[in-house]
Amino acid sequence: MKKLLRRIAEVTKDENFMHIIEHIEVIVSKVLSILMVLVILVAIADLVVFIVQELFTTPYAKFNTTLFKIFGLFLNILIALEILENITAYLRKHVFQVELVIVTSLIAIARKIIILDLEKVTGIDIIGLGIAILALSISYLIIRFSNSRHFR
Repeated sequence: MKKLLRRIAEVTKDENFMHIIEHIEVIVSKVLSILMVLVILVAIADLVVFIVQELFTTPYAKFNTTLFKIFGLFLNILIALEILENITAYLRKHVFQVELVIVTSLIAIARKIIILDLEKVTGIDIIGLGIAILALSISYLIIRFSNSRHFR
């Protein structure tokens, strides 16, 4: 009987510990969410300032290079939104959604390709980006396929 009572006390202690850890995870996730919203708002303000400055100061012939910088800033905001979505999805389900992480990674690589200065990169850099895109795309297809089969 004493062994059983000790065992119940141990389980209760472990459950209490796990409960405390879960509360800490939730608090950290909420703090990260608030900080990510702040980052997104600052990035939007930065984008607005950059666009206004570039529209009035860039000569007409040079606007194409400015356009790539603007696309990069837009994609930064989209990446931040995806990260916020990852955090809020974790808060809702207490599980990391691999599909969201892969989509965020694909957006980050797309941003890298859009702002890529072909004069400053080597062939191996381009090959590396291609391999990363291929691996992430295959991963995304596998996840989507397994999720669609799971929900049938």
